[in-house]
Amino acid sequence: MNKSQIRKKILKIRKKKFDKKFEINSGKLISYLETNISNLKNIGGYYPSNYEIDDLEILDLLEKKDFNASLPRITKNNQMNFYKWSNNDLLKINKFGIPEPLSSRVFYPDVLLIPLVAYDSNLNRLGYGGGFYDRYIEKIEKIKKIIKIGLAFSFQKTSSIPINQHDKRLDFIITEKEILR
Repeated sequence: MNKSQIRKKILKIRKKKFDKKFEINSGKLISYLETNISNLKNIGGYYPSNYEIDDLEILDLLEKKDFNASLPRITKNNQMNFYKWSNNDLLKINKFGIPEPLSSRVFYPDVLLIPLVAYDSNLNRLGYGGGFYDRYIEKIEKIKKIIKIGLAFSFQKTSSIPINQHDKRLDFIITEKEILR
C-alpha cells in the first residue's frame, strides 16, 4: 500500500476504535523520562485532535515534576515552531482547527512527543502528509539533538511504512501495549 492508502485505512480504524479511556501508560513514559533522560527538561507535546493519543495529561504531570512544556504552532510558509505552554494558558485555534499557544517565546524541546497516523517496527512514522514534523525535526536537529517519541494505539501498527529521503525515523514509539526502540 502507498502512504495515502495506509493513511486512509488507519484513520478510519482509529475513528472507529477510539476510546478516551484507551490510553498509553503515562506513568511508564514519565518514569522512563525521569530515569533515562532526567537532564532533559524541555518537552514538546501536541494538542490532540482527530482521535489522537491525548498527551495533555502527560504534559501536565511532567510540568508538576519541573519539566517545561511546549506545544507547536504553525508559522508562515507552513513551518512549525514550539512555544512555551502550561495547562492554564489560553490557546487560539489555527487554520486546521487545532489549538495553539499564544506565547511568543520560541521554545526548543529536548524531547518531542509526536502524534502519528501509522507506524512500523522500524520506528517509521506516517503523519497526515503535510510534512510539518519532518521539516521541524530537520530544522531543530541542526540546533540540538532531540529525542523523538511517537505516541500511538497498537492497532495503528502496519507491516511497513513507505519512506522517502525527507521522512524522519523516531527514537521510540509508545503504545498502550509496548515501547518500541
